[in-house]
Amino acid sequence: MFGVFGGRFISAFRMNAPLFTAVSRRAAWAFSTLIGLASLVIGASAAVEDSTPPAAQRSIWQGFDRLDFTVEGRAALLVLPKKPAPGRPWIWRTEFFGHEPQADLALLARGFHVAYVDVQNLYGAPVALDAMDRFYEYLNREFSLAPKVVLEGFSRGGLFAFNWAARHPDRVACLYVDAPVCDFKSWPAGWGKGPGSATDWERCKQVYGLTDEQARAYALNPVDNLAPLAAAHIPILSVCGDADDVVPIGENTRLVQERYAKLGGPMTVIIKPGVNHHPHNLKDPTRIVDFIARATAGTSLAAGELTGTVRLPDCVESREARLAWWREARFGLFIHWARPA
Repeated sequence: MFGVFGGRFISAFRMNAPLFTAVSRRAAWAFSTLIGLASLVIGASAAVEDSTPPAAQRSIWQGFDRLDFTVEGRAALLVLPKKPAPGRPWIWRTEFFGHEPQADLALLARGFHVAYVDVQNLYGAPVALDAMDRFYEYLNREFSLAPKVVLEGFSRGGLFAFNWAARHPDRVACLYVDAPVCDFKSWPAGWGKGPGSATDWERCKQVYGLTDEQARAYALNPVDNLAPLAAAHIPILSVCGDADDVVPIGENTRLVQERYAKLGGPMTVIIKPGVNHHPHNLKDPTRIVDFIARATAGTSLAAGELTGTVRLPDCVESREARLAWWREARFGLFIHWARPA
């Protein structure tokens, strides 16, 4: 529109050339040139925001534009904010896209992109990290997203988030993990307090190329490989239920917290008292979103600002857990009282 307007403006000058001096004509030419340059800049900006890769399918997810495409044969997607925030920040869900999306939706409203690539049943193994490398490079090439991403790992997604961050600490702004698996010996192996998963453990060993004996000696689980993250001072947020019997907190998040602190790394743990492995996230994701906003702000943080443990006894999830316990207890008492003498 601007280019057309500038062209018409010049035409008007030419039609009335006798009325204008050479200086006036030069001024008109300069004006038209500036208008054209502005048009190019605006068009380029729009292309970055609205570009759709070849063969991508566009749809709507939770009120936001969603692009589905493949990267070297793997299904992938990117959800676009209405208006990208400065720097084009993004959060990468490493597993279970769309599950308990409260934080993702809040970040989309703040101008973050939300990304996902399907690396299911690869348990954060090197083959998964290779696929994640290609996905990261593709997104930055096609969409000019921020060079540092927020990694979001739910449950087994923690293996992907921690392992990729250890491989590329220079590409990570922060980690938000939720009831995360931080050691495959805890889950899916089930060599700790949790039951594990026999089917997942066989698949896990296969993609890592390990025997049981080799797995016990494996030194690159997240709990054992935190030094690259600490050296880069990557903030970590973990949200957990302290009654988790699937991915026990003591074998995973607590162990990471203890070791990361010794390495000087910043980590915050939010505890939901009485809550099991589910539900993930927080019904009110404000604490999560604020953590991510501060970690991606690009400003230096005060010592201890992103470190410590926060217990949320009055969060919705803890209240629901207490109510569930009370309902079961009352039912048990009813059965007991109803027994014949």
